[in-house]
Amino acid sequence: MAIEVKIPLISEGVDTAEVIEVLVSEGDSIKEEQSIIALETDKASVEVPSSHSGVIKEIKVSVGDEVKVGDVILILDDEGGEEEGKENGDDDSGETEQKKDKKENDKDSESGKNTKREKAEKTGDSEEESSEGEEKDEPKRDEKTGEKSETKEEEMEASDVPASPSVRRLARESGVDIKRIKGSGPGGRITEQDVKSQSKQAGKEGEDKKSTAVDLPDFSKWGAVQREALSNIRKTTAKNTLTSWQSIPHVFQFDEADISGITQYMDENKSKTENAGGKLTITAILVKVMASALQQFPQFNASIDMENEEVILKKYFHIGVAVDTDKGLLVPVIRDVEKKTIVELAVEISELAEKTRQGKLSPEEMQGGNITISNLGGIGGTQFTPIVYSPQVAILGVSRAKEQAVYLDGSFEPRQILPLSLSYDHRLIDGADGARFLRWICQALEDPYRALLGA
Repeated sequence: MAIEVKIPLISEGVDTAEVIEVLVSEGDSIKEEQSIIALETDKASVEVPSSHSGVIKEIKVSVGDEVKVGDVILILDDEGGEEEGKENGDDDSGETEQKKDKKENDKDSESGKNTKREKAEKTGDSEEESSEGEEKDEPKRDEKTGEKSETKEEEMEASDVPASPSVRRLARESGVDIKRIKGSGPGGRITEQDVKSQSKQAGKEGEDKKSTAVDLPDFSKWGAVQREALSNIRKTTAKNTLTSWQSIPHVFQFDEADISGITQYMDENKSKTENAGGKLTITAILVKVMASALQQFPQFNASIDMENEEVILKKYFHIGVAVDTDKGLLVPVIRDVEKKTIVELAVEISELAEKTRQGKLSPEEMQGGNITISNLGGIGGTQFTPIVYSPQVAILGVSRAKEQAVYLDGSFEPRQILPLSLSYDHRLIDGADGARFLRWICQALEDPYRALLGA
């Protein structure tokens, strides 16, 4: 019998993705858990395994398709009775669940009617209330044809969703597709609040698109042009940076650190780190220094909740490190930095950076960061102003170190000077605190014992 293999839940909050590679062909015999397609989500590439074994009868997707959770990837012919029995078992389970939902819906409907009867008995309008309730529950009809606006197929799909008739009606009136809502009630049941939240989010996204739309001229009047679709990563980066820029009042702070001593330390411990499987860079040292800085300045290890007018102070120290890839900027997160040595951090950063460039980073590995470090020193430049990665409240920019003559103890000496840029959220952090925070980092780089002692 035919088995449909569908797009599973890829990650929390990820509903759609783009197919970037199909790993199998029609006629192939595949095993359960074998990778069948590769998807590009908002921030990572992931391979999707098959949920069943069998022979591929038909592939429903192709490279470039945008798919969502629940879409059919391919259809299998099962290879044995065991699989068929399993499918039958699943079907029975599904029928039982549908019957359960139907009973609940009938119960909710009956409850609603009883309530209306009680009200009607008090007012003497029992027949009118009952008629009005039945009329509201009916799907809308087309004015010209008199036919129901929903097809039978759509009605059957919607009936599989665990929700009461009143919640379904609210979804229809709000213009929300109830099949796309993730229920927060018992057993995944959809509540009125779920529908309202989905409707609010859809309205916000629509307003965002309108507010950011720009009327472009016809560039072809002046020469040849070519249009290319934005990748998922670029679309997400554009959306997130715009949101951050519009919602966060940025302040930028600049300073310089003398890293001559740190440079010597890196040279002396280079081979030790390489033997451990990593590469000792200024980024690894900055990550360690940053963890100490966040402990000294907790307002930088926080997020601001304007809706509830609260500050969320975090008691963990996870730091994001921006990585440049062919597909765009990605930010893997180093967790529990305060518990790791510089060599351990150097190894982990090297592994995550390589994993990021290969497109193998999972969404979970880019979540939970408290602050971000963006190092452009390998490319060049003197200073830049990075955009805060919301809901974080600060980001540290690192430019290229250069040798400068510094006047020390009555004479000029060549020293390695590192330019640093700090962007922060003025709603939570004042200018004086920003200056103190960045100066502390500079002093910790110049005198590492300061960071080790927490001074």
